[in-house]
Amino acid sequence: MLYENLNQRKKELGLTTEQLSQLSGVPVGTINKILSGETRSPRYDTLRALESVLYSPGRGEAAGPDADGSIYDTPYVRTDRLWAKAGDEANRHLPDAVREAVAPYLTKRQGEYTIEDYRKLPEDIRAELIDGVLIFLESPTFTHQELVTEILLDFGFYIRKNKGPCRVLSSPLDVQIDCDDRTVVQPDIALICKEERITRKGIYGAPDFCIEIVSDSSRKRDYGIKMQKYMNAGVREYWIVDRKREKIVCYWFEGEDAPEISMYTFRDNVPVRLYGGQLEIDFPGIMQRLWKEE
Repeated sequence: MLYENLNQRKKELGLTTEQLSQLSGVPVGTINKILSGETRSPRYDTLRALESVLYSPGRGEAAGPDADGSIYDTPYVRTDRLWAKAGDEANRHLPDAVREAVAPYLTKRQGEYTIEDYRKLPEDIRAELIDGVLIFLESPTFTHQELVTEILLDFGFYIRKNKGPCRVLSSPLDVQIDCDDRTVVQPDIALICKEERITRKGIYGAPDFCIEIVSDSSRKRDYGIKMQKYMNAGVREYWIVDRKREKIVCYWFEGEDAPEISMYTFRDNVPVRLYGGQLEIDFPGIMQRLWKEE
């Protein structure tokens, strides 16, 4: 069925519904109704907008799940940028935003992308590359960014006060954590103490300290593969700040018992082990200052 094909393709590309909406110009609510099967007969131009993202030309494979390369019952022919119904003008039903947002960079199978592909992404597209898989990131919320800023300020003030050698930066920051061409991550906060790892394009190698602020779409990744990536690459300390659950999970990757795991809540002052506990992040104070979502 149509909605099953679209769901499968969306999963293969690693797109969230919000990202698919941004790329296609179709509202999130409309996409949800189509993908759930609630809308059985979507508008033709809506389907074409979704297909322009999910089945972009140049993939070296059929454009869609059907033998004729279409997700529709009517045969389609290839145009220079989109797949158009025979006899139609290629872009007639598509808004300008959709034409510009068509994903010409989705030309390989997930797992085959490299840093060269990653760097060809449009500047307004936020993504990570992990083991050749492109992961498109949602825009951060106001609270997420405010939390990043609060933690960043605590680190910055401590470093400046003690005239330390480290530099602390927030995303967007390209980090080639594995020193290869298949992985580029974007830690929400990174502390870099080895200046030789700083390049014009970002960080080549492991930061000393990484912090991820969990969102619903990043939760599994932050607790799973990114924790493993950071540990294996040589990150010394890694925090997962989980606003929804109001907890902070702190990993210490140095020592014989690594990883050592400490758990805190947003009612605790959390010590930074990298600084021997001399720096503590005042989460109760941060919580008092955070904008309260209605």
